Amino acid sequence: MADIKGYNMPDDLYYHEEHSWARVEGTKVTVGMTDFFQKEAGDIVFVDLPEEEEEVEQGEVCGKIQSRKWIGKLVAPVSGEIVEVNEELEEDTSLINSDPYGKGWILVIEASDLDSELENLMQGEALVSFLEEEIRKAEEEKAKA
Repeated sequence: MADIKGYNMPDDLYYHEEHSWARVEGTKVTVGMTDFFQKEAGDIVFVDLPEEEEEVEQGEVCGKIQSRKWIGKLVAPVSGEIVEVNEELEEDTSLINSDPYGKGWILVIEASDLDSELENLMQGEALVSFLEEEIRKAEEEKAKA
């Protein structure tokens, strides 16, 4: 597990700039929201999930995640067909806060173009510099408030 400035960002995942993560197992990709997202959002109160069998494109908004503070976008980190959604979130949205990389997963995509699309996601050093910039922006926003 990588810790970047107090945020848990597991090394084996890929990350999209809109704060979704992707766990690749063969051609199936489990998707959720990062620790940074859930900490910035605060308590998640509602998740608008897409339907199974829906086709999504990499970078496309495919759901909404609402906290007491704001509404965030769920962006598909890869293209493909949604083959499963986490129905437990309909009962308990706080799983995204308490276990963002485990029980708080959001959906599974059967990826259609994994090899080329993973190059558009971040891991390792690229993720560190991106997240440090996002933290800086968030701190500036809080200072203005």
